[in-house]
Amino acid sequence: MKIKLTSVYVDDQEKALRFYTEVLGLTKKADFSNGPYRWLTVASAEEPDGTQLQLALNNNPAAQAYQQAIFQQGQPAVMFYTDDVKGDYERIKGRGAEFTMPPTAVTGSTIAQLKDTCGNLVQLTQLMRY
Repeated sequence: MKIKLTSVYVDDQEKALRFYTEVLGLTKKADFSNGPYRWLTVASAEEPDGTQLQLALNNNPAAQAYQQAIFQQGQPAVMFYTDDVKGDYERIKGRGAEFTMPPTAVTGSTIAQLKDTCGNLVQLTQLMRY
């Protein structure tokens, strides 16, 4: 088995697309509509054929409640791994992102957290190398 797709709920797909591509540096993978439904995914520029992240509209009450609850708890909706969290922090901050936690050493890794402008916290993680 392979993981090819995961989703994050967003309150505005166009705003999410801008954030995840222009601020984080991911690449738009799929974008098509069927009536009011829009299928929108992004992928890593480093692994364009790797796992896709669906930017799913939170247009049902259950999705909206879930998104708001995990945000209020300070729990990241999505986590990205990097080899240079401090460099990514500086690059992404320079593009106007609002960080809620600068790079911080925790057990086994260094993490940073930021708001995605669409109702979620995003965590950047750099694992310790022994």
